[in-house]
Amino acid sequence: MVRKNRKTHALWALPLLAPGFVMAGEVTLTGEGSVRYEPDSARLTFTASAEHELPQRATEQVASTMAQWREGISEYRSRLQEYADASVNLYERTLPMDTREEEPEKRAIASQTVSFTITDLALLNPILQQAQALGLNYNLGPHQFFHSQEARMEREALALALADAKSRCEFVAQQINQSCGDVVTLNINGSHRPMPMMMSAEARGADTISSVGERETSASVNATFELD
Repeated sequence: MVRKNRKTHALWALPLLAPGFVMAGEVTLTGEGSVRYEPDSARLTFTASAEHELPQRATEQVASTMAQWREGISEYRSRLQEYADASVNLYERTLPMDTREEEPEKRAIASQTVSFTITDLALLNPILQQAQALGLNYNLGPHQFFHSQEARMEREALALALADAKSRCEFVAQQINQSCGDVVTLNINGSHRPMPMMMSAEARGADTISSVGERETSASVNATFELD
């Protein structure tokens, strides 16, 4: 679903014309256009981790979780783009001590991260359910969702803003029996604003995603036209 809006505000100044003397004027306008849409794609990241006294055991546990993950998503694997899961990280942490006399106890922590992009959000909930079943860590936020045609929508918002500025210029010119001429100056501004997600899921959460909410891309132009 894509919704388009346009708003304009005008500010103009015309010179006083002496009797028998005609001078071309100018009009300066601000036009705004916006397009609202729902994302159709997402960049996702999941992490499997395990902790053990022995580094080898921690690594083996992560490898087992990853094997289950690959099997669980096998029917979707061909539709996951930019897929990567090859890197394993291993580090050590020291457990808190109750007294200074205690010997510091250490634990090995292994982790492996999976990242990929989906261009069909129908895959989102089945993938989340698989991640939740295996205890993978993840977090979803508005910044992870996008539309595959965002560049086109930004251009559409700009086109709406330009059309508004041109339309307003023509209206002003008509009111004073002149015509809207060439553009003297033109400044363009754009913005991209995510709307709040209607429902989200945090690490190891049980919720599924029903909607990722709307986004809005907007553009504004400040244009000065000649009046002929």
